[in-house]
Amino acid sequence: MEKVSIIIPAHNEEKRIGKTLKEYISYFKKKSLDFKIIVVLNACSDNTIGIVKKHKVKELEILNFKQGGKGFAIIEGFKKSLKGDSNLIGFVDADMATPPKAFYDLIRNIGDNDGVIANRWDKNSIVKVPQTIFRRIIGRGFNLIVRMLFILPHQDTQCGAKLFKRELLEKIIPKLGSSEWSFDVDLLFYARREKAKVESIPTIWNDKKDSKINIKKNILTMFLSVVRLRLVHSHFNFIVRIYRKLPNWMRVH
Repeated sequence: MEKVSIIIPAHNEEKRIGKTLKEYISYFKKKSLDFKIIVVLNACSDNTIGIVKKHKVKELEILNFKQGGKGFAIIEGFKKSLKGDSNLIGFVDADMATPPKAFYDLIRNIGDNDGVIANRWDKNSIVKVPQTIFRRIIGRGFNLIVRMLFILPHQDTQCGAKLFKRELLEKIIPKLGSSEWSFDVDLLFYARREKAKVESIPTIWNDKKDSKINIKKNILTMFLSVVRLRLVHSHFNFIVRIYRKLPNWMRVH
C-alpha cells in the first residue's frame, strides 16, 4: 500500500483551512489510504493554529514557523515527510481550490512516473469556477515566459497540487530555494535536471474569489522572480549575488 504525505502550507488561513481539513481527512479515510496531512503554518498572525488543532486525528501533524513564504513552508514539509516512511509526498493549497478527489487522482496516476502535477489548462480539466480573464491572461503569460526560459514542457507550473516520489525529492530538496513566486518552477526545473519523469494530468479545480494573492500588485514581482531564477541557473548568477547585497529599499518586492 502506498504511504502518502500531503503538505498544506498555511498563512493566515483561519477562515478556509477548517473546511479543507475536514474534507481531505474524511475523503482519504474512506479510501482506506495510509496517509498523513502535514499543515505547515508560516508567519500566521490569526487563529489558523487554533482551527487546525480542532481536528484531533492521528493523521494530522502541525509545524509552526515564524518565518513566511509558501516555498519555505513546503520545503519544511518535505523535510519532515522524509523523516517518516512515506513513499509519495505532495502538497496542495489550503483554500481547497483542488478538492480531495483531484488530489487522489494524482496518487492514482503516478504509476511509474517520478512525479505528477495538476494541469488546469488541460482541455479535459473540470474548472467549475474559472479565473477572471485578467488572471487567465497573466497566468498564460507567466507560463509562456517560464517555458521559454526553462524549457519546461508543462502547460501549468503554478497549480497548487503536485505529488512526487520520495526518491526524487531526496535528490532535489537540498538544492531548492524558497522563493515565493518561483518555487514551483525551481522544483520542476531541478526535477528535469535529474531526468525525472513528471507528468501533467487533467484536474478538478475552482478559483477562490477570496484569494490572498493580489495579481495586479505583484505582476512585476512574479515575472522578475522567474528571470532571477533563470539567472541563478546560468553563467550570469553573479548578477543575483550582487542583487542580494543591495539594500532592501533598492530591491523590487
